[in-house]
Amino acid sequence: MDDAVLAEGWPEAMNRAAIKPLVPHSALEALDIRVGTILLVEDIPKSRKLVRLIVDFGDHRRRIIAGLKTERSNPRAIEGMQSLFVVNLEPRPIMGEVSEGLLFDIGYADGETPCLAVPERVVPNGVRAG
Repeated sequence: MDDAVLAEGWPEAMNRAAIKPLVPHSALEALDIRVGTILLVEDIPKSRKLVRLIVDFGDHRRRIIAGLKTERSNPRAIEGMQSLFVVNLEPRPIMGEVSEGLLFDIGYADGETPCLAVPERVVPNGVRAG
């Protein structure tokens, strides 16, 4: 496809984040990216943007903190959906909660309303990406 076809329907002035510096393939291979099903989205009352996700990865469940309140009118609408997560990050305390991974979403860095990175069909929870 040519650039005119790819750009059709997109505003000319769309601001995208700059491409990050090159990294060796080993950097990508170090990440463990897996599919999980979002079982529950819970409010974190003291935060204006964070929610707690309970995610099923097949052989275990994890709590993942994500900034979804300001991105969606109803964060609970993603319950039951599969998405991609980084599962081998060190646990990180956020607002008194411990996050055990990272939700992949698309668009935030470019100023777009974020959407989930989802498989094109249902796959077993815990399947690796890459």
